[in-house]
Formats: sequence, structure tokens, C-alpha cells
Amino acid sequence: MSINGKILKNAIISGANNIVNQKITVDEMNVFPVPDGDTGTNMSATIKSAVAELQLLPEDSQVGIVAETAASAMLRGARGNSGVILSLLFRGLAKGLEGKNSATPKEYCKAVKMGVDAAYKSVMKPTEGTILTVARESADAALKKAEKGGSIAEIFDILVTAAETSLEKTPELLPVLKKAGVVDAGGMGYLVILKGMRQVISGGAVIEAASPGKETERVVTNAAGSLEADIKFTYCTEYLVVKSQEAKDSAILRAYLETIGDSAVVVDGGDIIKVHVHTENPGKALEEGLLFGALTNMKIENMKEQHKQESVKAGLQKKRVLEPQKPENKYGFVAVASGAGIENLFKDLGVDHIVRGGQTQNPSTEDILEAVLATPAHNVFVLPNNKNIIMTAEQATKLAKDRKVVVLQSRSIPQGLSAMLCFDENTDIGENSVAMTKALDRVGTGAVTYAARDSTFEGRKIKSGDIMALENGKLSFTEKESSKALVKLTRKMIKNDTTYITVIYGADVTDEAAELAYAALREKVGENIEIGLVNGGQPVYYYLISVE
Repeated sequence: MSINGKILKNAIISGANNIVNQKITVDEMNVFPVPDGDTGTNMSATIKSAVAELQLLPEDSQVGIVAETAASAMLRGARGNSGVILSLLFRGLAKGLEGKNSATPKEYCKAVKMGVDAAYKSVMKPTEGTILTVARESADAALKKAEKGGSIAEIFDILVTAAETSLEKTPELLPVLKKAGVVDAGGMGYLVILKGMRQVISGGAVIEAASPGKETERVVTNAAGSLEADIKFTYCTEYLVVKSQEAKDSAILRAYLETIGDSAVVVDGGDIIKVHVHTENPGKALEEGLLFGALTNMKIENMKEQHKQESVKAGLQKKRVLEPQKPENKYGFVAVASGAGIENLFKDLGVDHIVRGGQTQNPSTEDILEAVLATPAHNVFVLPNNKNIIMTAEQATKLAKDRKVVVLQSRSIPQGLSAMLCFDENTDIGENSVAMTKALDRVGTGAVTYAARDSTFEGRKIKSGDIMALENGKLSFTEKESSKALVKLTRKMIKNDTTYITVIYGADVTDEAAELAYAALREKVGENIEIGLVNGGQPVYYYLISVE
């Protein structure tokens, strides 16, 4: 039995719907508890971008046309490293099925193998124990079966079974997975897609996507609160406590809030406790806070009503589209960033277009491509400013045909800013690329954020809401207060030749709190090192630190 276009189309749609329905389960497999654009979210967004275009195809479309349509849409819609790898798996599949009306099991398996090869070639240092391993081992097993004979349904049984076996072994290949007691999230996402496809290949119905009201969304908590697709508690309650002298440990307050709601975040700033919780009883949350001191800056919002209003706005607003511009200038710049203050920093340094995104919202290849094409320059530098956006940006370079695009490997906002400071308009593109790349290694990046979920990482038990200090992307230590974490982390990063420190504070830090933290840091660092304080307005990170 061969696979035709109609079956492949429905299979891909079924696979897409399956991971959309299970993306939170996949997200929870991520080892590091930092809030981010997680694997399940990125993979589901990537393959979901193909569904609308597939649904427009005629029922009698060739299998090669179906594969090419899906691959093209996924390439443009790819988000995060896992999404890019997934799009490359389908790009190889499309090349293998090119021009075919239908495909035999053996032809299909060879095309799957081409996708695996393409994915491996795209990664500079392929890591085993990831989605790459699961895809490769399942493809090898299926091809081996196909060479001996078998139906397309039997082939998919092998694909799924081999992927399950490979996924179970990922902790043995990656010690970090074993320590955390989880399997690889990307491999799990790929398995979920294969299972959704198999249901159609085996003669079953297309898996339906969960309705917006039923689809589970994990809440990324921050002090500003967030909207949920499935809201369990009505009221987002926030306030500050000016601590009394006899105030107990703020952990006691958080423990109580967790009994009356969810998304509880309690940040102890020394003299002030910042509180956020979703609950049906805001009065009880306020009363408990009074036991710790005087309340101020109280805010209670009805999230269900808020969500309805935002849904209406979303339906009325159209996506802002940047118009392509003819290359005229010698150089242009595109940077990925979030937060009004940070965006302004990049614009002041000469960046033409900002792509909104970062840790919690990875932009797609199409988002970056749109900004590149709207930059009227023959040579465009792209600053991803996040390790999970670099591969996405690199895919955009392949789609921009009328200008040269250089993706700098900036993994953080401080690195991106440092690179821009080293640009010289009087130098050629090659020399600028070298100089800006060298600048990335001269700056140390620190970040103070919160844990998005309970986790065990590198032998440490981390609870949702704990303050985490990251040095160059790696967990350094945990703290109870963000200001203390800022001072401790910055002092840890200072070297003998350090001359300048920049502290960028985020949306969840008040100007007053930032000034107090700055004063504490100034006192500990001394007068020999200059310190700059900038209101970045970024989400997720209380503080970003640049040490040069």
C-alpha cells in the first residue's frame, strides 16, 4: 500500500493537532526551570503553521505537493531550536517525495531519512540524546523494515515503536536528563507528532485540536500576572507589604497563598514583600498580608473579564506587516528584543528594526525575515540575543535572496549591545563580522529571574517562584530576594580587568526598588568600577547584568 497526498495531508494535520493538545506535557519535560518559549510550545507552533495551508489543498493533491506545502510553511513558521529541527525533518521529507504522485513505504522511509540527514547537517555540534537521536533511530528502524517489505501502516508502527524505545534511552545519553528524571522534550514532541500521524495512516480519524476553552495553557507567572486560556481562579491579586519589625518569614505567606489559589509569587525585597496570586478570595489574600505589615499598591483584576476583552481586541487587530524595502544603504541591523527600554537602547545604536521576542516568546523565521526584508540595506546584521533564536534567524538567511544577511551568535541582550558598540561603518562586512563576534566574548552576562516550575536541577531542588541567578546562561545560585541576588551575582562576575557594569532592570522592578538595589551594589563594588542603571522594561528578568 502506498501513501497518497490525501492521507499524508490528513496525517500531518492529525500530528499537528496532537502536539497542540499535548504541548504543555512536552513543555514540562524541559529540565531548566527558567520561563521560556518551551519545546512543546515551539514545536506545536511550528507544525501548526502548516495546517491552514494544507487545508486549502485539493483532496487529490500529489504526495510531493503536500509534503512541499507543509515543509515550506513550517520553515517560515519555525520557532526555537526544536521548531527549526522539526521543520528540517519535514524539508528533507519534501525533497525525498518531490514530484511523486504517491509513495511506496520504502520511498517514504528514504524521504524520512533524508530529513534526518538534513537536520543533523544543520546543527553545528549535534548532541545525541535529543530529538535528533529519536528521529534518526526511528528512521533507521523503519527503513530496515521497508526494505524487507510491509505496508505503510506497518512502517508507521515501527516508526512509533522505535521512537518510543529511543526516547526512553535519552537519559542514558544525556546526564542532565538522568539527573532530572526526565526524557528529552524534543524527542517526546516528535513522538507525539508521529503518533498523531499514525492514527490516520492506520485508518483512523484525524485527531481534532482541542477547542480554545479546553486547550491547557501553562501559566508563566510574573508580578504583573498573565492571562490564561483556561482560568481556574478569577481574581489576579497584587500588593506590596511594608514589613513590620516582627514580620515572619515571607515563605509562610507564600505557603498560605498557595492554599487559596495558584500562580503565587512572593518576592521578599528586605523591607518590602511583593505579592502576586490568582484566587477566588482576594480578601483572604489581603488579610493574610496584613499579618506581615502594612499594605500598599493593592490591585485586584477580574482575569476572566480581562481575557474576554483581550480576545475581542485580538480578533479586531491585524498583524503589523513590514513592507519590503529595496537595498540602498550599505549596512542595516535587525535585533530581537523585548522591553521598551532595551528596544530604545538598540535603536539608539543604529538598529533599523526590532523583532519583539525573547525568552518567553521565540519569534518565527518569518518574523525575522520580514524585518530583514524591511531593512533597506545590502548587508543586514541580525542579532538574535537568545540561544534559542539563533537557528531560527539562520533559516531566514536562506530565504533572503536580494541581500546578504549575517547572523551574529549573540546569546543575550548584553552581548547584542556590546556587538553593536563595536560596529564600524567605514569597515567592510567581513572585518565587522569578526570584530562584532569577538565583542560577544568580552562581555559577561548575568540574569536574575524566577523559577517557572518546581524542578530538580544539578542536584538542587528549586521551587516555583524561587529567585535564580544565572551567569552566562548557567544557574549560579538561588536566593530569596532579587536585589540580594543582583549584588551577589554581580560581585561574583567581576574580574580584575572589569571597568564597567550595566544593570538593566525589568518590568517587574519599580524605579524605587532598582535605585535601592543599585545603591547596595555601589556600596559593595566600590568606586573603581563604573556602574550604569537602565530601565529596560523587559519581562521575565528582574535584572540583566553586563560586566565588561
